Amino acid sequence: MSVEVSWPKYAWINGKIVEWENAKVHVFVHGLHYGTGVFEGIRGYYDSGYIKIFRLEDHMKRLFNSAKIIHIKIPYTVHDLVNATVELIKANKFTKDIYIRPIVFRGLGSFGLRAQNPVDVAIIAVEFGKYLKKTGIRCTISSWRKPSADSFPVYAKTTGIYLLYHLASIEAAMNGYDEAILLDHEGFVAEGSGENIFIVKNNTLITPPTYDAILEGITRDTVIKVAKEDLGLNVIERRIRREELYTADEAFFTGTAAEITPIVEVDGRTIGNGRIGEVTSKIMDYYNSITLGKIEKYRKWVTEVRID
Repeated sequence: MSVEVSWPKYAWINGKIVEWENAKVHVFVHGLHYGTGVFEGIRGYYDSGYIKIFRLEDHMKRLFNSAKIIHIKIPYTVHDLVNATVELIKANKFTKDIYIRPIVFRGLGSFGLRAQNPVDVAIIAVEFGKYLKKTGIRCTISSWRKPSADSFPVYAKTTGIYLLYHLASIEAAMNGYDEAILLDHEGFVAEGSGENIFIVKNNTLITPPTYDAILEGITRDTVIKVAKEDLGLNVIERRIRREELYTADEAFFTGTAAEITPIVEVDGRTIGNGRIGEVTSKIMDYYNSITLGKIEKYRKWVTEVRID
């Protein structure tokens, strides 16, 4: 999927807030040529004069973990980047929901695979609507497979691996579907092209385990926690066969951009009754309340930025 966005006035790059037009890097940066970069996607929701950022610190911590995996040392702290994000949002004075993209990559310097070039860090925030249809989407199993953890650092959110998701998403669109679902290297259900996946069977949530070469999604973690503790649902992390996906009572994606997105069809098979399921609907509603800071127990996950 692609989403139309309007460009903001400012971006943050290498310690400074700069005008959008000046947020530039050289065409010869290492990250462009070799994919040596990591990034995050973070949601901010406009509500009554505030932008409410969901799990900002957790996203920044994952950014640092991703960087560590691929031998990049970020020249800032988590606290630095959290504060930079808040200041950037204040500067842009957003009055709609936003999407925040911190990105870290090797910059200009030496050329070649072993180059340990200086590290550039940027934060971008843009007004951003819904990524996938909340009424339910049609998916297809992609011909592209998620690689195993011993062939690529799949636990890091790297720029390089998103070529795989780009190809899977384009393939799905070319075949008339809204989104792709990737299998892992052994043929079990892995994830979407930018989302984790859950199925519902007999009122139980089932999702692929993190040891199975999937990204440890923050929205996924949120759903597992609240499903167990607040919604009285049984949650099982185990491998899912393709046939189980086709015959599930319900299915949905989770992700920062996707939020909670119902899946109503896979490869021409209707999931459940072809509408948003009861369990999925319950999770969607509760998740929306959490992200807006309306559930006291989870207010610690929400960073409020007042827009003057």
